[in-house]
Amino acid sequence: MPDRSTTDQLRRLERRVRRQLDVKMAGQRVWFSLPAIIQIVVAVAVAYSIVHWGFGHAVPILAVTLTINALGLTRDARPIRVAESVLGILLGVALGDGLSLLFGKGLWQLIVVLAVVLVVGRIVSKNVSFAVAAAVPSALVVLLPVAPGGPFGRTLDAAVGGVVALLVTALIPRDPTRTSRRDGRLLYSVISESTGSIVDSLNDADSAAGELALTRLRRTQPLINNWTASLDTALSVSRISPFLRRRLPELRRDAGLLMAADLSSRHLRTVARRVEFLVRDGEKRPALAGVVHDVHTAITLLGRELDDLQVTGQARSLLSDLARRLDPAVLVPDAGLTDAAIVLMVRPLVVDLLVGTGMAPDAARELLPAV
Repeated sequence: MPDRSTTDQLRRLERRVRRQLDVKMAGQRVWFSLPAIIQIVVAVAVAYSIVHWGFGHAVPILAVTLTINALGLTRDARPIRVAESVLGILLGVALGDGLSLLFGKGLWQLIVVLAVVLVVGRIVSKNVSFAVAAAVPSALVVLLPVAPGGPFGRTLDAAVGGVVALLVTALIPRDPTRTSRRDGRLLYSVISESTGSIVDSLNDADSAAGELALTRLRRTQPLINNWTASLDTALSVSRISPFLRRRLPELRRDAGLLMAADLSSRHLRTVARRVEFLVRDGEKRPALAGVVHDVHTAITLLGRELDDLQVTGQARSLLSDLARRLDPAVLVPDAGLTDAAIVLMVRPLVVDLLVGTGMAPDAARELLPAV
């Protein structure tokens, strides 16, 4: 049993490691958000300059706040999301300006404006955040003194901020492809590790390895959701940005890899569950391990395709060869139905991975031997 001094040293070491990890994570958050921060700062400077010096508005609060809120630091930087935020805030400002002009300013006027804006926001959009985005600036319009630029001066400010936010989204994009590729690498890394654990389970008759694979695969859905959001953002921004449009072919290829990763993770969960139960008899299954090992190699190659175009096609070649051999009577001729079932479960998995490489579904299915 360690003495007190040793325990204290271990605790100090643990606290030091945690602080270092916290600092590292904080640095990563700042680094990953740096393009968005630069984009927001530039957009705010442009919107402020236009309203302040162009229209003579001394304090363009809504031009600045709309620009910040519309762009944000969220993962979802799609132009449609920015446009929805802009429209929501503009709606709130315009209604706030108009109703303040009719009824004046005060507590009951604030209540009326908020009620109207929230109702209209819910009518206009199914998105709850749209109504909230409209309500906040409408309250500011009622609470602040009348703008020097006239009754709808703040609506003009907000409109300028909205236009600037949309232009900056296209002309100074955040390069969301970096986030998308990072999400893709992480997802394929987890799936590859999980498939490797299934191979170990079959080779060593180790049910714990099968359970580890299943545990990892059950955690892939958040990673799939993250990549779906970041890839959708990358595609949307690249379609409107003249600087990123050349990346559209690569991003469309990534969409196929995302689909393959999503479907393969579902198939592999079923395979891992069956394997974990199967190997409890203590029998090693090198033939089945070889089949899953080929799948593992192909998944690893697909993950590498995200960054290295030179490996493009290698996964399809490997999967095509594997598909032609997926006949239980040939691969496991003397095994029982439970072993043959693993081969049958791998067949749709291989087809989905082939489709992810760009092969037509019918062509992928035709590679499979009749059973």
